[in-house]
Amino acid sequence: MTDPISARPEEEAKPKAERPSRRAAVILTPAAEARVAKLMAEAPEGAIGVKLSTPRRGCSGLAYSVDYVTEASPMDERIETPGGLFFIDAASVLYLIGSTMDWQEDDFTAGFVFNNPNAKGSCGCGESFTV
Repeated sequence: MTDPISARPEEEAKPKAERPSRRAAVILTPAAEARVAKLMAEAPEGAIGVKLSTPRRGCSGLAYSVDYVTEASPMDERIETPGGLFFIDAASVLYLIGSTMDWQEDDFTAGFVFNNPNAKGSCGCGESFTV
């Protein structure tokens, strides 16, 4: 009598379907990437990258904050840019999905500018937003 298990032809191992590459929560423009590169070139000792977060402050509730980071948190989103690592705070990702971060400079001001489709409103000075 033939063993029913050994009588079956071996199934060929199917290759696992590749996951589609996940899009970053925030898209950095070339100007923003260049600014990250400049920040990293001038970074204090021990800095491994630049991190975007949305702390609670301002008259609308949340603000954008870009700071140096010295340790990578496994929960933060990590984006490799030509000029260095860019992190997004894990608690902020939901507020930022689909946003574009740009660097703009003119005779009077210079700073990161955010186009955030999740923002439902902002304060008059533009320093904070609400979702």
